[in-house]
Order: sequence, then structure tokens, then C-alpha cells
Amino acid sequence: MTAATHSTLFPQVPDSADAVLEGLDPEQREVATALRGPVCVLAGAGTGKTRAITHRIAYGVRSGILQPSSVLAVTFTNRAAGEMRGRLRQLGTAGVQARTFHSAALRQLQYFWPKAIGGSMPRLVDRKIQLVADAAAACRIRLDRGELRDVTGEIEWSKVTQTVPADYPLAAVKAGREVPRDPAEISQLYSAYEDLKRDRAVIDFEDVLLLTVAVLQDRHDIAEQVRSQYQHFVVDEYQDVSPLQQRLLDLWLGDRDNLCVVGDASQTIYSFTGATPDHLLDFRARHPGATVVKLVRDYRSTPQVVHLANGLLAQARGRAADHRLELVSQRAAGPEPVYCEYPDEPAEAEGAARRIRELIDSGVPASEIAVLFRTNSQSETYEQALADAGVAYQLRGAERFFDRPEVRKAGVALRGAARFGANDSLLDDAVDLPSEVRAVLSGEGWTTSPPAGSGAVRERWESLAALVHLAQDFAAAKPGATLSDLVAELDERANAQHAPTVQGVTLASLHSAKGLEWDVVFLVGVAEGMMPITYAKTDEQIEEERRLLYVGVTRARERLHVSWALARSPGGRASRRPSRFLDGLRPGSTAAAGRTGALGTGGVERGFPSRPGAVPRRTQRRPARCRVCGRTLTDAGELKLMRCEDCPTDMDEGLYERLREWRAVMAQRSGQPAFCVFTDKTLMAIAEAAPDEEGELARIPGVGVRKLNRYGADVLALCAGQEPAEQDEGD
Repeated sequence: MTAATHSTLFPQVPDSADAVLEGLDPEQREVATALRGPVCVLAGAGTGKTRAITHRIAYGVRSGILQPSSVLAVTFTNRAAGEMRGRLRQLGTAGVQARTFHSAALRQLQYFWPKAIGGSMPRLVDRKIQLVADAAAACRIRLDRGELRDVTGEIEWSKVTQTVPADYPLAAVKAGREVPRDPAEISQLYSAYEDLKRDRAVIDFEDVLLLTVAVLQDRHDIAEQVRSQYQHFVVDEYQDVSPLQQRLLDLWLGDRDNLCVVGDASQTIYSFTGATPDHLLDFRARHPGATVVKLVRDYRSTPQVVHLANGLLAQARGRAADHRLELVSQRAAGPEPVYCEYPDEPAEAEGAARRIRELIDSGVPASEIAVLFRTNSQSETYEQALADAGVAYQLRGAERFFDRPEVRKAGVALRGAARFGANDSLLDDAVDLPSEVRAVLSGEGWTTSPPAGSGAVRERWESLAALVHLAQDFAAAKPGATLSDLVAELDERANAQHAPTVQGVTLASLHSAKGLEWDVVFLVGVAEGMMPITYAKTDEQIEEERRLLYVGVTRARERLHVSWALARSPGGRASRRPSRFLDGLRPGSTAAAGRTGALGTGGVERGFPSRPGAVPRRTQRRPARCRVCGRTLTDAGELKLMRCEDCPTDMDEGLYERLREWRAVMAQRSGQPAFCVFTDKTLMAIAEAAPDEEGELARIPGVGVRKLNRYGADVLALCAGQEPAEQDEGD
């Protein structure tokens, strides 16, 4: 359930620009009124980021500063874009484009295709997995269903990171990806997949972005036409931007800086798709004049839930953790999180279902309860347990509400009743709008009591019941509204994909729960091997798993239940233990080593003016810049080289090869991997600098005091064209 549906469904439209600002806290008001230049909003979970940016757009439009048609707001899901359109409509702001990156790009590509390329645009394939299967058959490579899905994911990752088939093996290794097949095989499959698309004259989802980028890069006249249309950009969930999406955003912007981005590095959970928080974390470096607003007042969760969320991040490591925000709950105290251990997974599911049944019986709406798990394969156990307990549920990720057949049929019936209701005997006894809707939908299968059990029949009833509840809310908010008014409201909601709430417990993966919230959340399967997942090996992967659990915790408004099972099946060996992420947080556990570092507190940081001739403020630490092109450097490898990866190099190739051969000998002698001696990037930096004395060598990133003492003489000898002195085996 979203914050939009939890709030008043049909609020009064503000009667002035100043009225749009009413009810915003000081930081949200700063966001809403900062309408010029680059703005970066660092928004913690539950701090009202969507409220802040929609009020920003509405205030700008209502005050005459922004033209509605010149604003493009982009986000990552159709649901989020629909919610944004719905909120803007409630604020009396029509004409603003709120779309996903793909939707906005597809619209532009379709419009400009005849002018840029000519002819008709290729057909867009909805699902690429069949094409991947055909590519595998062409390559005579057998893939089972799981491998098909995984290889498809690798192709998608390659495209959003702008990796061509020939470069995939090296790129996958550099990114530390867990590849499902031999990288050379995936490269072959990727190449065959691209050939098949070309032969069949089709494009895929990622091609929409790639082709739009290509058109805007190659056709300056088209790029200028797009830029003249859109003058102001807002990007939600900016921590999830991929390199390809960032490239598209740069092309939309051109040399302008009217950009507002919103995100939270601690909610970066989609790196497997190519998403990276680097663009968010580097925003101030790229836009020195940016205004940075930090939202930390949590209006969603109780202090007890917020305390657990903050505790999870307090043990985090890495760059995103260094920029974490310390949330401050604005709600009254609630119950402490409940931790439950079960002997096996079926017992855990039955325990959750039993507790959910008790909550519903005590008056908690089923729609305000969610069960969140790490993988979709865990869903079936909970579906069965809830069905056995007589609890209705809905699966997150099913087809969109207004696309459901029963909802479409109900819409046709309501539209017909609005036109010809005077002649419809069904409406003879109806006395108001809700009773009219109940009468019409009774002909479509709605009854006053839900059907027994679960399954398709129950799901259809839940959809119709959601329409009945919506009619009741609509009539309460707009006395005197007619059936025609409701039909118009439904049409607007369908266009915006602003769905009503379905009455049923939500079952969802942690990834699909992002952006949603409930009064009660059950986090299940929080055990080692599942959280973090078994295949999370590197520090970066482990930290992303921690962030995923953080997202799950921050979905809860009032009550949080955390559980795990000691065995998979009844009678199985009790070899599992609770997730390491709960160490020191759950009762009876030992605290992990804490961490210190900069915490994000609420407030505003104003950048210096970025207009020509403006004098920057002095800072203690200046951003590192490429010694060739001058671009700001943020990548660790590039920082070692002090230049961009693709900038020209004056490296001594012969020296580099001699250094590599020497490193291999050193690694063999010490019995450790070669990169523990010096990384490739450090060797490249040495070969470029060719230092002739210790001081020069010491200044190269990656050469610390210990390595200088151990390897300095050898490296300097190699740089001078000499052979290093022989060392004892024990050295």
C-alpha cells in the first residue's frame, strides 16, 4: 500500500501556489521552493520524498515559474509514475509529463524515427527470453529454464552498462558478476541474440534507451528540439540510475542544469541490473553549485522500527554506508519488533499465518499486512499457509489493477449504467452512488461476503470489492457525485495507473516491495544463506543484501515481525542460524563491531554559484581531475591512474610488461594472488610515471609505505631499465 492510498484519497485541490506549501516541513519546503539550478535531495525511507518533489513541481507551476509542458519527471516503475501523476492531479497541476525512463524514451523514439532513420520503427518485443532460447539453439548450446533466465539477465546488464558482446567476458570479471555459464559462451549467445533481433527486425526494452541515445547524439537538430520542449527535469530514485540512463539524462539536459534528483544510497538494491548510486553520490562533484537537501524526518515508522533500521546501517561498510542518513521518527512510540525462531520453514509459515489471522480478527485490515521474503520461491509456502488459515492474499507483481479482465468488464458495466441507468431495473432500489455501484457490480460477481478459500475466484472478488470501496470514498469526499463522475475518475486513474487498494494480505519479494508500506510487516526467512543470500560473496554483494533487509524493515509503519527457521523441512537438520545482520539487534545476540563515520543529518547545503565568473568557495578537499581531459574522477581505478580510462595514455608498454612479469614472480614466491603485490591499475600508473626516485614512486596511489619498503628497489630498478636484485625465497 502506498503513502498515496494511505492518505486522504480525494483531498481538496490547493487554491493558490502558497497553499501548495502548507503542511510541508522545513526541509520539504526547501525542496519545493528551490526551483533553479541543480538540486539534490537525499531522502531517507519514509521521509516524504514523493510529497516533496510533487509539491515542488506543483508550486513551480502554480506560481508561474515553470510551464507544465516543459517539465519532465522520470522514475523507474509505471506504478511510481502513476502515483506521481495522481498526486500532481490532486495538487491541481495538469500537463506535466511523469514517466519512466523507458516510456519517455519510447515516446521520443516513435516520434522522431521517421525523421532520424526513416520507415517504420521495428516491433518492440515484450519478453526477450524466447529470443535468447532461439539464439542458444542457433549456437547449439543447451540451456535449462533457470539458465535461460540468468543469461537473459546478463544480456540486459550488458546493454544498460553499454557493454558489447566482445567485451562481456572482461566486463563481467571486472564487475565481479556471478556468471551462469562460461563468459565466452554468454558472449557468443549475446552476439547471436543481437543478430536474431536484426534478422527479425525487432528491438528489445534496452534498445529503446540505446537507440534514443544514438539519435540524440547523432542528430543535434533533434536533440535541440527535445531540449526546447523540456526545460526542467526531476529524477526520482536516482540511486537506481544505470550508466545508460545517466547518458540519456545528460543528452536531455545538454548544457543546462535545471535538474532535481532524489534518492537514498542506502536503498540501492538493484546493482545486478546495472544500477549504481555513484551518480547520486557524485552529484555535488559534477554540479558544484548544487543545493543539497537532506530529509531525515521519518513520518512512516514508529521509533522502534526506525531504531532497528538505523541499527542495521550502523554496521554497514562501503561508500553508500559513509553517506547513510540517520532517520528520526516523527511518530508516537509503538511495539518493539518481534523476533521468532521456528524449527522449519512450514512451521514458520504457519506461525506467520496464525498471527496474521489474529491481527485481522482484532481489526487490522488485511490490506495493511505484508509478508516479505528474499526470493519468489518462498511464496508458495506462505500462500498455502494463508489459504489454510482462511486469509485472503494478493501476490505483488501480478498484472496491473486496471488491466485485469474483471476490472475492465466492471468499467464497461459502470459506463453503461451511467449512460442508461434510468432504464436499468438493477438501480431501482439504489439510493446513492455507493449503492448504485454495488448494484451494478453484483451483476459482475460482487457479493456482500467474500467467497471461501483463495484462488482466481477470490482474486476477482477482491478486485470488485476494491472498486466498491473506492466508490464509497469518492462519495464521501464529493457529496452529490454521480455515477458519471465516478466513471470519469476511474478513467483518469486508469490512465495514471493510480489503483485503489485491494483488500488482502500482500505477499511480495523484498525487491518488489520497494516504494510500498504497510502497518504490519512480516520479514520471513531472515537466516544465513537467505539473508544474505548464499551467492552473495563479495563485500559489495553482502552490503547490498544488508540494504535489502533495511528496505524491508522500513516498509513497516507500526508492527514488525522478523522470523527464521532452523531447518528447511520438518525433521531436517537444524543447521541454520539467524542472519548476521541481526547480530547485536535481536535480543540475546552479540553486537557486531560498530562503525563510526559521517552521518547524514537533516538540513540544507547550498552550493556556490555556477554561473560564468563565479568564485567557488574554498573547500578542504578538491575533487580529483583527469590530468588529460580535466573531468572529475570518482572511479577507484581511474583515481590511481589520475586519468579517465579511455583518455590517451603515454604508458611505456615495455615497462608495463616487465612489471607484470616481475609481479608474477613475486606473487609465486609469496604464495598470494598477483593483485596483492600491485593491482593492474597501479602497475599502469607506474609505467606511465616511470619514477626514478623513491619520492615519485611513493606518490603513486596504491604504493603505500609497506609496499615501498618491500618492492620499491625492484620497481625503481625496472623503471631504470635494469634487472631487480635477486631476493631470497623467504623475502
